[in-house]
Amino acid sequence: MSRGLNKVQIIGHLGKDPEMRYTPSGKPVTTFTVAVGRSWNSAGGERHNETEWFNVVTFGNLAEICKQYLVKGKQVFVEGRLQTRRWDDKEGTKHSMVEVIASEMMMLGERREHGVQVAAPEPETNADETPFEDDFPF
Repeated sequence: MSRGLNKVQIIGHLGKDPEMRYTPSGKPVTTFTVAVGRSWNSAGGERHNETEWFNVVTFGNLAEICKQYLVKGKQVFVEGRLQTRRWDDKEGTKHSMVEVIASEMMMLGERREHGVQVAAPEPETNADETPFEDDFPF
């Protein structure tokens, strides 16, 4: 069997502050949404804008960094893989959600603390910390 490729890279802005939870085994999990906009002109010259929303999940050290440094509106670069999470609600209705399981995150744009510009931390990688489906707390 040949190997496949599941890799996604996005640059966008956080839609809200990240939320952190913990797996039953105590591993931190931080989730947040990223809005990615695109613009194009139709054949008739009309301008169109569209926003795509991505649900991002981070684990371990990267989850802690995201919770500490990211805020609503912050521009970020996220790299990872796509994963579909499936579940049944209390009424038995099936649901599914595609998420970006991030292995890297880099803050973009200018960062200020108390009016002074400071450098953003280096991107973190947790490629070896791939979670198993039963590690999800939700």
